[in-house]
Amino acid sequence: LGPPGSGKGTVAEKIKELYGLVHISTGDLFRNCIRQNTPIGQEAKVFIDRGDLVPDELTVRMLAERLDNDDCADGFLLDGFPRTLDQADALEALMNKSGFSLDVALNVSVPDRMIMERLSGRRVCPECGATYNIYSQPSLEPGICDVCQSELTQRPDDKDATIRHRLDTYAVRTAPLLDYYEQQGILRSIDNSGDLAATFAQLKEVLPQ
Repeated sequence: LGPPGSGKGTVAEKIKELYGLVHISTGDLFRNCIRQNTPIGQEAKVFIDRGDLVPDELTVRMLAERLDNDDCADGFLLDGFPRTLDQADALEALMNKSGFSLDVALNVSVPDRMIMERLSGRRVCPECGATYNIYSQPSLEPGICDVCQSELTQRPDDKDATIRHRLDTYAVRTAPLLDYYEQQGILRSIDNSGDLAATFAQLKEVLPQ
């Protein structure tokens, strides 16, 4: 859990490394569907481009298909799902059906000011998927991917106005999940506004060993 731009993806990659879990990012799944122009991708693109959450039914349908894969049999890490209380209920139903249960709901916290800088400065390569930030992690040649030399782009949902809308949407629809998982006794929180070493040290403190 955490607002857009809080660094959930980076944290998730470290958890994947520490625990050997499959990392499932609903954002990546949707982007793959959009890139492949699948029916789910076509439906999702309309919402993503304007900074809205993809409807629960569509998100749950896509996730259910992913969890059926064999690589999820020994557990997995969800990144970007659930984002609403309805999605949390749908996730619980999926867990019950597949015999899984949630061990931890991890909240990744970062101030809004820092999120604005992280997202508005983000640039991505449409060819190989490499990610940069013009403020903190620029490419060697401005606007050009270091890996494949393609021209970098800014996602439509990384524009300033869209970022503010996404943060407002998060506060209304997703933040209530913190209380939801706190009541279940599985909520853990870390501060991801510092360097990666400090974040990873917190991970080792709050996650089961």
